[in-house]
Amino acid sequence: MTSIKRMKNIAVSRPIIYGNSATPLNGKKVTDPDHTHRWTISVRGVNNEDISYFIKKVAFKLHDTYENPNRVIEKPPFEVSETGWGEFDVIIKLHFHPVSGEKPQTLYHHLKLHPYEEDGLGIKSKPVTSYLYDEIVFNEPVDTFYQVLQENSTSSVPPKKTQFHQFSLQSEQEEVDKLDKAIKSTSQEIARHKEKCKRLEAELAAK
Repeated sequence: MTSIKRMKNIAVSRPIIYGNSATPLNGKKVTDPDHTHRWTISVRGVNNEDISYFIKKVAFKLHDTYENPNRVIEKPPFEVSETGWGEFDVIIKLHFHPVSGEKPQTLYHHLKLHPYEEDGLGIKSKPVTSYLYDEIVFNEPVDTFYQVLQENSTSSVPPKKTQFHQFSLQSEQEEVDKLDKAIKSTSQEIARHKEKCKRLEAELAAK
């Protein structure tokens, strides 16, 4: 029996994107007349590259109202397309090749159909995309699987965002800047409230 050797103190990561796109049907005929959108949920590489060298299959758990809500996709593209009218949480389970010795990994995604606008004007009828970036980390992988990972490198996140790349180092930095700004604003607001409380306490003590 061949012994399993793990690569000690080595971690290998592979970036993926998962989520959904949705388009209003706008009166187009479908099986269920109550359905308002056609949507696709998927797991893919950052630049749509093949990720099947480390992912064997992907299981999508849809809402129980769908016929056969447990969809297993065993070859790329790892995606499911359907029509519907409501948003719900989808459970995504990534199954790796047996040679990896890795347990399945579970992701969660809220299926988004409607573009909720920041201006507060409500739902508008237009296509939407809702994707998340993640990195699958293999800690101390099996030597044979490590070799597979080394022979099949995956594209890294591009430095600048474009119409073809939703995720980039630039957009990541923009998110960090937003968080820093929010933290600074919150700290200033807390300081103002503390100062106001001190003044009120002083006024009460003087009476």
